[in-house]
Amino acid sequence: MTLAAYTPRSLPESLAGLISLALDLRWSWHHGGDVLWRALDAETWDSTHNAWLVLNSVSAERMAELAEDPGFLRHYQEQVRAHDAFIHAETWYSKSCPGSLKSGVAYFCMEYGLSECLPLYSGGLGVLAGDFLKASSDLGVPVIAVGLLYQQGYFRQAINTEGDQLEFYPYNDPTMLPVSPLAGEDGQWLRITVPFPGRDIRLRAWKAQVGRCQLLLLDSNDPRNEPGDRGITSELYNGDPEKRLQQEMVLGIGGWRLLRQLNIEPTICHLNEGHCAFALIERALSWQIDHQTDFETARTANRPTNLFTTHTSVAAGFDVFTDSLIKLYVEPWLRGSQLTPERLLQLGKQNGSSAEATGNGPLNMAWLALNMSGRVNGVSRIHQEVTKAILQPFFPRWPADDIPAGYVTNGIHTPSWDSPESDAIWTRACGKDRWRRPLLHTCPMADIPDADLWAMRLAQRTRLIHYLRKRLASQHCRQDTVHGAVKDQAAACGLLLDNETLTLGFARRFTDYKRPDLLLKHEERLVRMLDNRDRPLQIVLAGKAHPYDERGKQLIKRWKQFSRRPEAQGKVIFVEDYDLGIATQLVQGVDVWLNCPRHPWEACGTSGMKVLVNGGLNLSQHDGWWAEAWSSDVGWAIRPGASFDELENSDRYDEDDALELYEILEHEVIPEFYQADQDGLPRAWLKRIRASMDQLTAAYSANRMVREYIDAFYLPMVALGQQRTPEVAAGLVREYWEIDQHWPKLRFRAVNMDESEGMQTYTVDVYLDGVAEHRIGVELVAEESEYGPRTVTEMAMKYALSGSSHGFVYQCAVPARPEGHYTPRLRLKDQRLSLPMENPSIAWLN
Repeated sequence: MTLAAYTPRSLPESLAGLISLALDLRWSWHHGGDVLWRALDAETWDSTHNAWLVLNSVSAERMAELAEDPGFLRHYQEQVRAHDAFIHAETWYSKSCPGSLKSGVAYFCMEYGLSECLPLYSGGLGVLAGDFLKASSDLGVPVIAVGLLYQQGYFRQAINTEGDQLEFYPYNDPTMLPVSPLAGEDGQWLRITVPFPGRDIRLRAWKAQVGRCQLLLLDSNDPRNEPGDRGITSELYNGDPEKRLQQEMVLGIGGWRLLRQLNIEPTICHLNEGHCAFALIERALSWQIDHQTDFETARTANRPTNLFTTHTSVAAGFDVFTDSLIKLYVEPWLRGSQLTPERLLQLGKQNGSSAEATGNGPLNMAWLALNMSGRVNGVSRIHQEVTKAILQPFFPRWPADDIPAGYVTNGIHTPSWDSPESDAIWTRACGKDRWRRPLLHTCPMADIPDADLWAMRLAQRTRLIHYLRKRLASQHCRQDTVHGAVKDQAAACGLLLDNETLTLGFARRFTDYKRPDLLLKHEERLVRMLDNRDRPLQIVLAGKAHPYDERGKQLIKRWKQFSRRPEAQGKVIFVEDYDLGIATQLVQGVDVWLNCPRHPWEACGTSGMKVLVNGGLNLSQHDGWWAEAWSSDVGWAIRPGASFDELENSDRYDEDDALELYEILEHEVIPEFYQADQDGLPRAWLKRIRASMDQLTAAYSANRMVREYIDAFYLPMVALGQQRTPEVAAGLVREYWEIDQHWPKLRFRAVNMDESEGMQTYTVDVYLDGVAEHRIGVELVAEESEYGPRTVTEMAMKYALSGSSHGFVYQCAVPARPEGHYTPRLRLKDQRLSLPMENPSIAWLN
């Protein structure tokens, strides 16, 4: 199909700028143009919130009419000027660190949640990626993202009268999506090819404009591809391993090739999960060709500027492919290069950097990403510890404390989630452009009266209930009553929902570890809360179960069945087909957001962050971000004393957590909400809202997250990467190959300790087998105990042994501890490397 098939429609010359406005997804969070799109086609805009579809739905006659309408032209010209001012305005990045990221950041992810009208996401990972892009645009950070354009995306959900989830896969017509084809220098549609067994896959390239940033998308639905290959980018997270591998090759290999074809050479490559790891291989192969080097030199040169972010909480969550499947698919790709399929398989193993690694056995995409990256991070403080535990096999002799996994707690793009009512409050408190500035940890709400905060909450709750009634009507509530699923039509259609009743929200992926049924552990106790005449509770739920997750589907069915109990009808609402549009309504309107995963399986849990800006409160498991954010002033935590060692068999706490959840609701949440003074204001509740908005909104924003990535990761990585010239990289490869040959022979030959006045002096005699002394660090390690915290003390080289060409004596003094508490170790020492990420060699005194 030619590019002409996707050429934008012809518009009156005076309205030509509408095309650029409609193709910039900034309208998904900046609502200054809403009036413009509603004037074009109010019904289409209100039902789709897709400016590009609105523009293409209006007749030529209507456009000609609007081109002569002074009022419309005035508003249109205001929006064009505002958009131009935004694009060319000075930003935080241009003022604070101009050019520091050199050629910018390439951000790879399997899914992106930018708007409900661009359904390229399934859940939290994609929404996080979308919020990252939006915040980067606000701050002016040079990020270019790469993903896939799915013909169907993730499934759409319906619930039948029995409570069973049904899945549908409607086609995403690219002409109706806010994306445009990418054209090459010849004006033709830009296409990329990726070698597959027996054929080349042709990939079409698209662009979604996200403010100042771009999202580049690839799809395989080229008519010249074989039918099966056209479906590679059909749906997100297909369960077939071969199709998953095909998708990940298209994303990683095709994505990097697309950047190359556009003459984009990013300084940083940031992988959001291991699905994208092939991009790092393709980056190294491209660098190898450009600099006429070998693959190991290219890998070493690029590694410092590759960042791997993982959201996974269990090792089983990483993608793993059999060696036979990998060899079949990568052989055509690697043919003619120095990288063999066997070496690629080595890089996808726990010890992929070791000369002893073999090319047999499965390839783990996370290990591949680790073996190609200079840094790795989790997405919350607790998740950092979980990540270290998961990565322990990659660093087999390193204590967990020394495993080099950092963390950046996720954040949300606040302007995408705030309501009109809360936006007005924040503008009064902090100014109009607050979200585009580097947010401080607080934004004081002291000047906002309690009455105004409560009016905001009432308006938000009222709007949510109005939305739910319309939504439930579209969910065939009347048909449910006809078929006997629900006896009360008013209840089924949401007419019993009350805008002054405490509203609890739960909307997540329905899967076992998230425990969406925790509130149903003791149904009668929940019924009493719902049925309390003076202090009632109403619950709004939404979420999808993966099509292959039968347990998750049963959890949905159980809630649907419970909602049909006479005592719960009309007070427990399940909203079908959870997406970004529904999420926006829920986080703006609910009073309390419930999140109750098994500890410590929640990597971060950003859904609860979205209520902060709207004055909603969190009642959550003490896990993920909430373990960092929670205090008794800002919300409620379930089992705040939970320990990290619960990763295995953590279901044993389900009953205790359910009982604690009931206690918190019955004795804290519900009474506080309804405890009003003579003015009808719940002062204690409002004090908690004010503290939550003030202390947490800025701290858990994507604005903070992006700046933290720049300061803690990108800038140090750029500095280290600048040192890796081809000559330096080649020298490092040779040097560390030689060290690998010597390493098995390094050993301790004697250890002595003298004690005096509460101090112990350790002296160790080590044999380095020809490795240069300045390349080795000798340390004395003591783990945390009743005698003190964990310590790692560097030992100083005192002298070389005269009787040995490779023997040295090291020494240090430490506070006294009982025998056996201090252990010497040897490891590499080199400021040119990210250690132990790039070389985990270590030796301990036996």
